Formats: sequence, structure tokens, C-alpha cells
Amino acid sequence: MELTQVTIHGLLTQLGAGKGYMYLPGDVDPQSLTDLLAARFGAPRTLVLDGFTDPTVDDSRGAALLVPFEDRAVTIRAWAYGGQWVGTGTARDGEEIERPVLVVARRETPELPAFAPGEDVDWMDRLIRITGWTEPPPRPDAALAEVESRLGTALPGDYKSMVATFGEGAFDAFLTLNPEPWASLREDGLLIWAGTEHEDVHCWRVEGDDPDRWPVVVRSFDGEDDLTFDCRTAEFVCRILTDAHHPFTMARCFDTHWFMNYGGND
Repeated sequence: MELTQVTIHGLLTQLGAGKGYMYLPGDVDPQSLTDLLAARFGAPRTLVLDGFTDPTVDDSRGAALLVPFEDRAVTIRAWAYGGQWVGTGTARDGEEIERPVLVVARRETPELPAFAPGEDVDWMDRLIRITGWTEPPPRPDAALAEVESRLGTALPGDYKSMVATFGEGAFDAFLTLNPEPWASLREDGLLIWAGTEHEDVHCWRVEGDDPDRWPVVVRSFDGEDDLTFDCRTAEFVCRILTDAHHPFTMARCFDTHWFMNYGGND
């Protein structure tokens, strides 16, 4: 079987949006399959390695992918994508022959508690729960201190928490979080902390001595329009992920949200 992104798309379509699995021909290279999926979905998490299952694997980390194989999984790596888990690796079939596999399973994130207007909300905690993020922090605080030194300014605390928690990657494979803000709009008083596939840039307007009070500004791809939001960074991301009425909403595309990590934590 020749492995291409078109092949992968066809196989995933065969499995469907719910749950399913398939053993692949023996000439399929499991590493090549993993690499193609990583190019599509970001860095994987390892569920099973050399026949040993990570003891921390649970429903929030893709445990549903292991159900079809019982104790026959040899190596399984997994990705979150919207309301789905996608996994690949190798497992022993009914004749105890180790073969490449592709598997999908339903993915759900816990329902978020409602909050009253004006209530003090931990937006970083909410963002972690929205995305179902369970990976260890990939970015040390010292690296962020170096970033602040290079930029010559402190940065908003919740942005630093986001980078330290998630690392480099994109929310819903759409909103890319910059691990270091871009200063290309500094003459306009803006620092760019994220961007989208539509080439809009998400910035802060640098005003005053308290970075935690900098408003979020979205500049359109043509540079002609700026929209200002009087909220902090993590709150802004939470709202565009879940509020269908937000002007930059992503809630109309996915009911279940995730963070696609570009670097990996294995």
C-alpha cells in the first residue's frame, strides 16, 4: 500500500466519524504512517510502547483507542481532533501476528460549569478543560523570562501560562499560539501573540505599565481593520472557542475543542 495523505484520508473516511479500527497490510511502515498523521494532526501522545500501556492513560487521554485490541496492542500513538481520537501503531491480530493498525474512537470533554456575569473566573483552568489538555507543561518559566528580556517588556501573565502549559501549536488547528510574541507591528503599539489561517493577527495594544490590562486587538489580514476587546488573553481564547455569537467564533466549526501541539511532549 502506498502511503499518502490522500490514502490516509480515505482510510479515515472508511472508519467513519464514530469508532472503528482496521488492520493494515504488512507492507505498511508504521513509522511512515505515524509521520503522515503527525503532519496532519500535530505531535502524538504515546499510549502503548513495546506492549506496555502508559498507566496514566484514561478516557481523557485516548483510552478508548485501546478497547478493540484488549491486551494485543504493541505500540499505539494517539491524536485528539475535535470530537474524535485517532490512533495508529501496531497490534497483534487473531493469529498473534503483529500488524500495522489504524483506529478511531469518540472523544468527549467534560461539560463546563456555568458562571454568572461578573463572576471571577479562572480562564486558564477553563481553557484547559475546554481543550481536554492533559499533557505536561512543555515550556519552562526561564524560557519565557528570556523572551521578556529580548522584547524589553513584561508580558501578560495568562499568556505566559498558556505558552508554558500548551507550548507551540494551534487551538482547533486554526488559531496558532506564538511561543514568542512578534514585534513586527510595534510601531503601531501592537505585539502579536497569535494568528489564524485567514491571516488575521491577534495582538495586544501595549499601553500602560500593567501587561495584564493590555486589551486584545484583532487586526484583519488586509491591515485595514482593528477590533479591540477589553479582556485578557485566556478569556478571549475561551470565548472564541465556545461563544457562537463572538465575531471571531470557532464554535460553529467544532463542538469539542483541542490543542494541536507542534513540538510534542514524549
